[in-house]
Amino acid sequence: MAKGFISIEELSAGQLRGLIERTISEKSVYLAGRGTTPLENRTLAMIFEKPSLRTRVSFEVAMAQLGGNCIYLAPTDIGLGTREPVKDVARILGRMCDGIVARTFQHKLVVELAEWCPKPVINGLTDFNHPCQAMADLTAIKEYYGELEGRTLTFVGDGNNVARSLAWGCVKLGMKFILSCPPKYSFGNDFIEKMKGSPAPGAMEVIHDPETAVADADVIYTDTWVSMGQEEEKNNRQRSFARFQINSNLVSLAPEHAIVLHCLPAYRECEITDGVFEKNAEYILNQAENRLHFQRTLLKVLLAEGEIDS
Repeated sequence: MAKGFISIEELSAGQLRGLIERTISEKSVYLAGRGTTPLENRTLAMIFEKPSLRTRVSFEVAMAQLGGNCIYLAPTDIGLGTREPVKDVARILGRMCDGIVARTFQHKLVVELAEWCPKPVINGLTDFNHPCQAMADLTAIKEYYGELEGRTLTFVGDGNNVARSLAWGCVKLGMKFILSCPPKYSFGNDFIEKMKGSPAPGAMEVIHDPETAVADADVIYTDTWVSMGQEEEKNNRQRSFARFQINSNLVSLAPEHAIVLHCLPAYRECEITDGVFEKNAEYILNQAENRLHFQRTLLKVLLAEGEIDS
């Protein structure tokens, strides 16, 4: 059982699969306007140290569709860990609200919130991982291919928070995850060893040559080369990743059926060309839309039903 949602690593394959299948099932119901409102008079506290389009809009719309409300808390509102200790914020919000979603720089802040809050805490993004994004991505892949097991996802770009969450999701659900990046920007050795030692049915591999990495890809995935907080590294990163751009030449080396995904925002002509983006826009926009559908299911499970079933 799981009270909150902090990382994909903590959940079983059955829990992950159940959430994805339920998201797909409920998506059509809510799109048709037939959804239920089990969170009437419930309130979600939203702690955002980083600005956001998809995370904020998807959680607020999801709560509204479920009959609930949101309170947006910017850094200047609460001073998480500076003006007040994290444990005090967690316990106060846990008494006044029905759950917390936190989007922070430091992963330890979300972990500490979850430790002290008596209500469910959801990781809306940290510098270490981004589980809601990865689950929306895996949902989109299942919608397109019909199954996840046996598929290969090649992540071309920085071994960042999104890549870590996708890696765990893929290996737990029987997929192959390939990270293709310059050696300097790969996963840490501890993370790689932990994944390779996992009993999960999938596989994880790091291939530094992008042309080799996409050869068997069902999904080619990319993200910005410069995340929030890394602006000072921009020039160095752009030089290092120049040959890792998702362009028509690289895509042509993948199987003909391969699709391209991007977690957005996309910086055209940097990590992806405009032509490749627009050719795959329907897949990418459905991927983004699934942030709403996955998080609505997650909120319903955690705030109305109590726990993620095993």
